[in-house]
Amino acid sequence: MSRFLCVLRSWLLMVSVIAAGNTLQCFRDYSFVSEKLYTASPGLVNGLQARTFGVWTLLSSVVRCLCALDIRNQTPDSDSGFQCTSEHVALFSSQLVLYYITLFTFVVALAHFLSEVFIYHTAALTMGIMAPLMVASFSILGMLIGLQYLEVEAQSQNKKKN
Repeated sequence: MSRFLCVLRSWLLMVSVIAAGNTLQCFRDYSFVSEKLYTASPGLVNGLQARTFGVWTLLSSVVRCLCALDIRNQTPDSDSGFQCTSEHVALFSSQLVLYYITLFTFVVALAHFLSEVFIYHTAALTMGIMAPLMVASFSILGMLIGLQYLEVEAQSQNKKKN
């Protein structure tokens, strides 16, 4: 495994642990969400909205943790009869579905926070918003670069098999 992929796995695990902590804060006291994120409209934040945000954050945390643990998504083993056909490769590599799902969690988070700032005006560009924007942006960039490493590794493994 390349050094970059090792760093990316560590990054994903760290982001996952931080997200799990944020989840606990959302369930413990909903004022966390209004004081740190939705500072432009704190009156719109209630316990239900904070818990919903916490559930989304927990789901993202779990997906990111699973990707960090198994970045190549090698769960289908060769003994299971799983065969990768051209239909599987059409849009995404079937071996990297978890990777793409993890990437999309960051895309959704980035889109959410940008829309809250620039479309709905419920959040201001404070440090509480800038931090998730930066984490999502760096993560998207890192995962796109990591995708190149994973594709190169897959091609070199296919050449070894042939």
